[in-house]
Amino acid sequence: SLFTALYDYPKYGTPFKRGDRYYYYYNSGLQRQYVLYGQDSLQAEPVILLDPNTLSEDGTVALKDAVFSDNGQLVAYQLSSGGSDWSTIKVLSVGADGAAVPHDDLLQHVKFSSIAWTHDHKGFFYNRFAEPKSSPDSLGTETDTNQNQLLCYHVLGTPQSQDATVLADPGHPLWMFGAEVTDDGRYLLVYA
Repeated sequence: SLFTALYDYPKYGTPFKRGDRYYYYYNSGLQRQYVLYGQDSLQAEPVILLDPNTLSEDGTVALKDAVFSDNGQLVAYQLSSGGSDWSTIKVLSVGADGAAVPHDDLLQHVKFSSIAWTHDHKGFFYNRFAEPKSSPDSLGTETDTNQNQLLCYHVLGTPQSQDATVLADPGHPLWMFGAEVTDDGRYLLVYA
């Protein structure tokens, strides 16, 4: 069709540097999701760090966010399925060759979340809700109201059940929070 032909061209995201490596998002033309590439230098051969197109047969798993630790060696990334606002957070290390080395960390019931790494690279802050009343199969189509978003801290290598709740505000159940760590790593900035 005309629209397919018009959209079938390579698309590049803005390059950025994390740690000692350069990264960019790329879509060869008709891929359902952009692929995250990295390289040692601007002239080096790119290596795929994360390709969400390989995570489901129908291409409906999307990379919502990928946040690098301050040293660029760790990435916490959010995946959503089927267009849902619900996501999971997974973690990977960037190997010496630039390839992804997955961790076992899996954080669920995440929705409208920021991700903010601490500068000691031991963990990150993120947002979640209590486990939804709807069945996991209906997430994204449920009609439950999401209230009382939590700001939590996850230590790498520990189960989500051990994550500390940093901020909860039951007096304002509809408020949502965002967080970021200051450039010097000393403070957590929270906004509602």
